[in-house]
Amino acid sequence: MIAYNPKEWFSFIFRFHKADTFRKLLPLMLAIGLYSLGVAYLELEYWKVSESSHVKNITVMHTLLGFVISLLLVFRTNTAYDRWWEGRKAWGALVNNSRNLAIKIAVMVKSDKDKEIFRKLIPAYSAVLNLHLKNVDVKHELFDNATLSDDHYKHKPNQIAKTIIAKINELYEQGKITGDQLIVLNAEMQSLTDICGICERIKNTPIPYSYSAFIKKFIFIYVMSLPFGYVFSLGYLVIPVVIVIFYVLASLELIAEEIEDPFGYDPNDLPTARLAEMMQKNVEELIY
Repeated sequence: MIAYNPKEWFSFIFRFHKADTFRKLLPLMLAIGLYSLGVAYLELEYWKVSESSHVKNITVMHTLLGFVISLLLVFRTNTAYDRWWEGRKAWGALVNNSRNLAIKIAVMVKSDKDKEIFRKLIPAYSAVLNLHLKNVDVKHELFDNATLSDDHYKHKPNQIAKTIIAKINELYEQGKITGDQLIVLNAEMQSLTDICGICERIKNTPIPYSYSAFIKKFIFIYVMSLPFGYVFSLGYLVIPVVIVIFYVLASLELIAEEIEDPFGYDPNDLPTARLAEMMQKNVEELIY
């Protein structure tokens, strides 16, 4: 995730980050510019279409459809941002619940050996969940002589959550924590699987294909038809105008595509690896 100061206006205008849509769309913008140049040349120089031609009235279609396409893009970006923000809230809850669980364990459990197990288990969950959401093969060592099983467990976060619950239940059976303390710990233990489920729902349920494909086709047809009507009023100035319109519309769709899955490696995705490292430091400070 890109860290920046939102108050620095000029740095946004004159600096192009690798995640900037301008870099990604530059080849297409050049192609659209050449296309607009070709249309303008044919209408003005080759065909010499008169201003009384019905082709000039194509701009009426653009006026009517401009409102429609703006509504579609607003809904598209809002939907994508809701997914990004829900993912951030889920990881925020994971941070808080991991801290709460670590605090309670640090106070309730007296054995240093038992504390050391939770000191590794609790941050291991967030680290493995981060890799799980990025479809990385997890080889995360929980202990010096124990690794996550490859054969029996395909879902690694579930394995760690089960291990945490099993260890807490073992402490209860050994009389090291009371039944009331077990109930107090239950909320944080349950939240681990709940948060994992939220993240998996976001990742595994993309925007419906038909909706996404329709917006792309709509933008393409809208932009490609722009030079035909506006060349009469703008002349060759239609070239930069069409490029700017394409950049604005395509950028909104590109941004929505990037943030609708917030658990990948894109520059604007959530910093889940950094959050996992922060949780590890917090838990190690709390349980000692």
